Amino acid sequence: MAAHDVPIGDDTIRLGQFLKLSSLLDSGADAKSAIADGLVTVNGEVELRRGRQLHPGDTVTFGDESARVSRG
Repeated sequence: MAAHDVPIGDDTIRLGQFLKLSSLLDSGADAKSAIADGLVTVNGEVELRRGRQLHPGDTVTFGDESARVSRG
């Protein structure tokens, strides 16, 4: 499964925001629930912090879809 690149405007983005931006999830509420339930991984590790700072090169996976943070 190949991750699609999602450009961000700053140097970092919070995990909850990135899940919406990348269209892996539709809303902030969905992101909060998925993260709390341990369904989201960052670089292959389960991440339970919605405010986790992501940097270009980080890969976020939810279900069978992945998105990689890239510079905008």
